[in-house]
Amino acid sequence: MSTQVMPYATLADLMKVEGKAELINGRIVTFMPSGFLPSRVARKIVRALEDYATSGGHGEPVADPTGYAFDPPLPSGRQSLCPDASFYTGALPTNPMGFIEGFPVFAVEVRSESDYGPKADREYADKRADYFSAGTRVVWDVDPVAQTVTSYSATAPTTSTTFRRGSTADAEPAVPGWRLSVDALFT
Repeated sequence: MSTQVMPYATLADLMKVEGKAELINGRIVTFMPSGFLPSRVARKIVRALEDYATSGGHGEPVADPTGYAFDPPLPSGRQSLCPDASFYTGALPTNPMGFIEGFPVFAVEVRSESDYGPKADREYADKRADYFSAGTRVVWDVDPVAQTVTSYSATAPTTSTTFRRGSTADAEPAVPGWRLSVDALFT
């Protein structure tokens, strides 16, 4: 009987992967492509962030599947994150074809068809903890089925604010003054 030891994956290995993937504890974890509705919602968020940045907001809107890399890894072992939409205010990458070395101030995770139930909820909570560990200030958990935006802040990571249709969501203090109509997001 022989045992094959899989090599420890690196950020360089992750750069070679086609599609959406993250590096966690030396393993490359791939994700299925999103369906139409989650992609549409993420695109609307990035477009609204682009409008904000163009009108004088300081920062860079970032679309999926752009990766953020961490070296050394976060305490959880994660070395990368790939939000569905995000806003970045740090220095631009020295290699613009590579990952962003740092963290978004604002990250958005849009639930896909397989992102529901207790297991998915735990995975989302773990990923939020990693965002906050990296330095992200606000994380949105967007549910296209319920048509809600649940916002979490690094200052109170287990307390959330849920924005529903008829309300206006924000990402304070990460994206000062930026607002997004929940109705517009799901129309």
